[in-house]
Amino acid sequence: MTEKTATIIGATGMIGSLLLKLLLEDDYYDTVRILVRKPITITHKKLDVKLVNFDDYEWLRLSLEGSNAVFSCIGTTQKNVKGDKELYWKIDHNIPVKVCKIAKETGCRKFVMISSVGANSNSKNFYLNLKGKTEEDIIATGMEQIHIMQPSMLLGKRNESRPLESFAQKTIRPISKIMTGSMEKYRAIEGAHLAQAMIMASKKTAEGIFRYTYKEMMELAKTSF
Repeated sequence: MTEKTATIIGATGMIGSLLLKLLLEDDYYDTVRILVRKPITITHKKLDVKLVNFDDYEWLRLSLEGSNAVFSCIGTTQKNVKGDKELYWKIDHNIPVKVCKIAKETGCRKFVMISSVGANSNSKNFYLNLKGKTEEDIIATGMEQIHIMQPSMLLGKRNESRPLESFAQKTIRPISKIMTGSMEKYRAIEGAHLAQAMIMASKKTAEGIFRYTYKEMMELAKTSF
């Protein structure tokens, strides 16, 4: 049986770290590789840590070789980039698009990414425009199988302090339960459920472009319980 390797970019964020934990516990993948810019302290017999420079094409190519599925959880915030939209674009758009393109060149056939509900390259909203354009450019790479997760608010504990988001999470939980019909896609989702949905999507065999909002992500996540 051929060994399978799952590769993650953005493994140190909230969703990335949850995804990493779940992948290490999942027997489907024999190796879980993470591409990071700084050393990490996590160790596991299945874990393969690659220190990379995302601006270096050859470095990335060597780090991606042998990947069966690439998971993109990379992302930033206006606060982290101090309002620098060019840097924001580089992190949320350029890196995943570059990684997807190079992964395809090395023989990878699956790319699973986190986008956003409402992503639209024609939107005047910077964030939704960014996510929409990223989706389009990922699809343009020609990757055989692309899974696009489009969550609304993410619920869970982050490594960084976000007081306003913490308040919003407490507020949105009861409201989400009454969102039905066309509003259902705006329901907040637990980070662990999103991570599990990404794993289940990566196990599909059909080629194509697949988008998931709240209902579809929860259906995927539940198949693992």
